[in-house]
Amino acid sequence: MNTHLLQKYNVPGPRYTSYPTVPYWDKVPMTETKWQDLVKDMFAVSNDTEGISLYIHLPFCESLCTYCGCNTRITVNHKVENPYIEAVLKEWQLYLDFLPSRPLIREIHLGGGTPTFFSPDHLQNLIKGLLAKADVHPQAAFGFEAHPASTTDAHLEALYEVGFRRISIGVQDFNPVVLHLINRPQTYQQVKHVTEKAREIGYTSVNFDLVYGLPQQRVCTMTQTIGEVIALRPDRIALYSYAHVPWVKPGQRKFTEDDLPDASKKLAIYETCRGVLEMAGYADIGMDHFALKTDELYKALEQKRLHRNFMGYTTSNTRLLVGLGVSAIGDCWWGYAQNEKTVEAYYERLKQNQLPIFRGHVLTREDLILRRHIQQLMCHFETSWYDTKDQCKALYEALERLDEPERDELVSIEPFHLTVTPLGRSFIRNISMAFDARLWGDVPQTTIFSQVF
Repeated sequence: MNTHLLQKYNVPGPRYTSYPTVPYWDKVPMTETKWQDLVKDMFAVSNDTEGISLYIHLPFCESLCTYCGCNTRITVNHKVENPYIEAVLKEWQLYLDFLPSRPLIREIHLGGGTPTFFSPDHLQNLIKGLLAKADVHPQAAFGFEAHPASTTDAHLEALYEVGFRRISIGVQDFNPVVLHLINRPQTYQQVKHVTEKAREIGYTSVNFDLVYGLPQQRVCTMTQTIGEVIALRPDRIALYSYAHVPWVKPGQRKFTEDDLPDASKKLAIYETCRGVLEMAGYADIGMDHFALKTDELYKALEQKRLHRNFMGYTTSNTRLLVGLGVSAIGDCWWGYAQNEKTVEAYYERLKQNQLPIFRGHVLTREDLILRRHIQQLMCHFETSWYDTKDQCKALYEALERLDEPERDELVSIEPFHLTVTPLGRSFIRNISMAFDARLWGDVPQTTIFSQVF
C-alpha cells in the first residue's frame, strides 16, 4: 500500500460503533420512560423475526492491563461475583417487566473487564437466569471474551453447555517484553491450550485480538507474533490500533510516548501484519478485522448480512441491542442509552428499581439517514441514495468532502451510489468520517479520538 496515503489519512477519528458517536450525543438526559418507549417500539417491530441481542459488561479484573481503555474495576476479591450477577439479572428483569412478550435471543456477548474473572458456575447461573424467561433463536450466536491466563477448561465447558460457540481470546502480542510493559502476564502455551481445548469441546469460531502500536513493538517482533498466530489458525483476527489516551486512562502513564513506535514505525507494523495475514488466507472484513473464508463473519460479508454495533462487527443483524451491566450501552436503532459507569452508582439505581441509565441519545431524521450510510460503508463498502428517504443536505455535504479521497482512488462516486475501492477499504474510518455531520459541525479542539492507524 502507498505509505504516503497511510501517513496522509492517519488522523484522529471515531470507530463508528454508533452514529452519532458518544461525544456527540445530546446533552439532554435520556429518561427511563423515553428509553422504555423506544425499546418497546423496536421490540414490537423486530423481536418475532430477527430477535434481540444482549451485551453484558463484566468489569472486574484481577490486575490492570496498562494499555486498556475499557471500563474496569480492579480487585482480587471474588466475593464481588455473586452480587454483580444478581444485579445484572435484576436489571434484565426490569426490562422483562415492560416488554410485551418473551424476548427471542439472537445474540449474547460477554465483554469486560475479564469475563473469566467470574467462576464457571457464576457464568452459567448468569446465562441460565437471562434465558429463563426468554426463547433462543434457532440461529443464535453466543460469544465471550477470554483472558488466556484465567480461562480454565471448566470455563470453556460451562459456557459451551449453555450455548456458547464463539470465543475471543485476548492475545495482544506474544513478545514477553511487550507483555511485561502492558502488565499482561500470559504465555503462548496458555493461548495454544485455550484455543485447542475450545475446538476440542466444540466451539466453532475462535477469534484472536491483537494490538499494534504497543510499547517496544517492532516490525520484526510483531512479524514473529503474527507467525505464531497463524500457526494456531484462529478463524478470525481483530488487529486493533493501540489508542494512547493517558489523559482518559491514567494507567497508560506506566510507560511514556518514547516507548511507543512512532507514526511511521506503527504504520509499518500494520502494513506488515496485514500483508502476512492476507498471504496466509485471511480476508480483510473491514476495519481491523480479518477472517478465514470458512468463517461465518466472512460469509456474512459476502452475503451482505454483516452488521456493526457497540460489539463491533457481528453476523447478527439485530436492531435491538440491550446492554446490561456497568457502562453497557443499549441500541434500539432510534436511540442509545448508556448505564452508570461506576459499580456503586449502578447498584444504587437498581436498588431504587430504576433502569441504571445515565445518558443517551434520540436520533433525528438526519442522524438516521447518516447512520444508515455509515453502516452500509462499514459493513458492505458501498451505499446508495436512490430514494428520497435516504437523502438529506448533510449527505451531499459528505459527498463534497470525498473529492480528495476520490482523487486518491479510495472511493468511486456515481449518481446515487458510492463504492469503496479495494484500496479504500483500509481507510474506511476516514471515508465514514465524511458523513459525520456532527463532527464537522463541532470539530473538537482537543484530542477525543484515537488515530486511524
